[in-house]
Amino acid sequence: MTLLLLEALGALLLLVFIVWWTMFSGRRKGELPEEAERDKRKAPEQDPPAR
Repeated sequence: MTLLLLEALGALLLLVFIVWWTMFSGRRKGELPEEAERDKRKAPEQDPPAR
């Protein structure tokens, strides 16, 4: 029974590590600043230039 619990704990820790790694691996300082997030949201809303 103890071995089963240890395996489950190991699998859970591995899952948490994989999720953490994929969330923050591409960013140098973690989350994006609020200003950059606002700019990202505003960009698609702008109208394309008239021809």
